[in-house]
Amino acid sequence: MKIDSIVRALDDPTRLRIMRLLADMELAVGEVAQILGQSQPRVSRHIGILCDAGLAERRREGSWTFLRQTISERSPHPLAAAVAQLLAAGEACDPSFAERCAEDRRHLAAIRANRENAAAEYFAERADEWDRVRAMLGPAEKVESALVAALADAPIGRLLDVGTGTGRIAELLADGASHVVALDKSPEMLRLARARLQRLPSEEWELVQGNFSALPFKTESFNTVVFHHVLHYSHTPASTLREAARVCGEGGRIVIADYAYHEREELRRLHAHVRLGFTDEQMLELLSESGFAPSAPITVPGQELTTKIWIGTRQASLGANTGASPGAERETRLIEAERQQ
Repeated sequence: MKIDSIVRALDDPTRLRIMRLLADMELAVGEVAQILGQSQPRVSRHIGILCDAGLAERRREGSWTFLRQTISERSPHPLAAAVAQLLAAGEACDPSFAERCAEDRRHLAAIRANRENAAAEYFAERADEWDRVRAMLGPAEKVESALVAALADAPIGRLLDVGTGTGRIAELLADGASHVVALDKSPEMLRLARARLQRLPSEEWELVQGNFSALPFKTESFNTVVFHHVLHYSHTPASTLREAARVCGEGGRIVIADYAYHEREELRRLHAHVRLGFTDEQMLELLSESGFAPSAPITVPGQELTTKIWIGTRQASLGANTGASPGAERETRLIEAERQQ
């Protein structure tokens, strides 16, 4: 960040209003235009200036582009923290600017409500499907409570929720985490997660569109990685877990809540499940070969299906892989075993 670029970027009342909106929550470019009552091309130009100055960043989710603020009063970067404090003080001390910001936030409340209504409609349309799956699993609260308890003995730190779906697990663990990143490949699911998480402080969480097979994060950038009923969608779970190990720092933890092995073949057809759950032996071997020291699994009985919670602690860096890895060989054995069952 450079002070001259920041000063020029903030030398406009519209851009000041955008920054105060982003201090509350992440917004789509179209939502910013709606709140400000300006055309989207004009708003996009203002956003470009803010991004060029390092005050905000854009991220695409399908056909939507979302904008988030990159500064906060708690930022470790002194200049970023100072700018955030200046903007907050400007609103507090300038009555006319404060009035304009208050009006913007009234429109922002409508955006929040629209997101929540859209999420409710989505689930209402699919209520029967969700109810059938929930009936198999039993009360979700049991799995959630067991997952929280499994993480209670050490700080969560930076959390990656892989396949966040509706954002429920990210929301559940947010209070104990220093920062939450919720990842999903589906823009529709990310919109549901945004509706759920939008009441949390905006600097404490972020949504990222991506695939668990190629996580868009730097090596060793998280302390805790969670897969909640996600891994059974993976065609190559060994590769998926090696990718999770790459982004998990040494001493960090992976938590996998998923089905114990079952024979409900119809779940492949009805819900696109790739794996019919996992045995303890399969999962413990997968964890070990991915660089995690596994703990004893936890069993959570359901109505028709049992959920298991497997936890592993990230060991020392594995270093560069050469040739075929044990995990790749195990992947082949897993696929062949399922074909024979």
